[in-house]
Amino acid sequence: MSLQSNVWAIAGKWVSTIAGALHSVLTVVVFLLLDLLDTVFCLIYRFIDEYLEGKRKKPCYCEKRDGNGRTTGEIQLSETMWGRRNVFRLMGARLPSKRLKLQPVDCKKSSDDCGTTAGRWSDCRCESCFSWTRNGDGRKLHVVVREPSSSAAGSGESTENVIFVHGFLASSSYWTETVFPNLSKNQNYRMFAIDLLGFGESPKPMDCLYTLQDHLQTIEDSVVKPFQLTSFHIVAHSMGCIIALALAAKYSGYVKSITLVAPPYLARSEEEESSLRALEKIAKKRLWPPLMFGAALMSWYEHLGRCICFLVCRHHRAWEKLLMLLTRSRNVHFMLRDLTRHTHHSAWHTMHNVICGGARCMDEFLEMVSRSGAKVFVVHGDQDPVVPLQCSVNMKRKFWDNDKQLTLDVVWNADHTSVIMGREKEFTRRLEHIWKESSGSCPPYSLQL
Repeated sequence: MSLQSNVWAIAGKWVSTIAGALHSVLTVVVFLLLDLLDTVFCLIYRFIDEYLEGKRKKPCYCEKRDGNGRTTGEIQLSETMWGRRNVFRLMGARLPSKRLKLQPVDCKKSSDDCGTTAGRWSDCRCESCFSWTRNGDGRKLHVVVREPSSSAAGSGESTENVIFVHGFLASSSYWTETVFPNLSKNQNYRMFAIDLLGFGESPKPMDCLYTLQDHLQTIEDSVVKPFQLTSFHIVAHSMGCIIALALAAKYSGYVKSITLVAPPYLARSEEEESSLRALEKIAKKRLWPPLMFGAALMSWYEHLGRCICFLVCRHHRAWEKLLMLLTRSRNVHFMLRDLTRHTHHSAWHTMHNVICGGARCMDEFLEMVSRSGAKVFVVHGDQDPVVPLQCSVNMKRKFWDNDKQLTLDVVWNADHTSVIMGREKEFTRRLEHIWKESSGSCPPYSLQL
């Protein structure tokens, strides 16, 4: 039996090695074809855009910009947008077009400069996606506000403010459909669930580059300043954690607690390479699992990603009707609906300028938050394939020596979505305890694993 077991073990190793080699070869072939297709669609879109839009045509990022292109005034751009490797560009293939030079527009200027125009021919123009162009303010975010209950408001206790920031390709529904319905009665909290710039029902300006500064500025102009917030808690998921930390760093004296769910933290190495390194980690070119293949496809290939947005996002109403017909349901699940409520322009620039470009800012934000003394709570699933648990572990080890300021809750058998979905009540109770603990009104929380 021992000899037979050894034979089977050796055979299993050979099969695993061969399967791994075949997968590697197939990966190279598939992404080589995608390199070619993206180059072809670059030519196609240039022709269509110029024909339909003329002078309004926006340049793509297929050609390297003059200089490093990373900074124009106060606008921080990620080098991943034009530093992505493409075999045909590396071979010196030149597209038959003159060099295009990017002329970014600062979204802190007037609404006319910030792209209140209709958008591109490939974007959806339904009532929901197009309504923001008619409100006269191209920078005003869509915010869902939940006021405290009347009984709690009359109790004499001061009202606590909480700002919720969603992740990539999501919206305020991520919180209004999970946390808001499960809040305890008589809670004296005023909730602000925002749709980030370019997502949900918020504006999707074409002349904006969706930098971290743009997202931070619109949150200030839509929530912090209009509601005159002088203290607040922050809750964020995934990509929203980067924006939340930027907000917390700027308003360190106002923040009472920060709850980060699956934060995409990557320890900074060389500043010039941090964004490209983040792209390699977050959207590594691989075929399996399918979620990671989709992330790689949408992150590395500008024009193929635009094709998918044209087929799915532009026709989302038809897809929603088809799904309701097939499932015999009156409504489409909010997560599926949110996947289509953006433009390729907003998603592409947010992905690169916030997720990848934010990698070089995370350490600075965390250092400021650490010095401020604000309570930080991190929740992470141990089976998360999108943002590995090691990200949160590394963040804790680098900036906090003990659990007095940062608490890391590991949710076992949970991934990037199920860390909240499916356990909404438990997660909401945890949030309520965090807010009370940060205010000194309850004893420390003990996580039941």
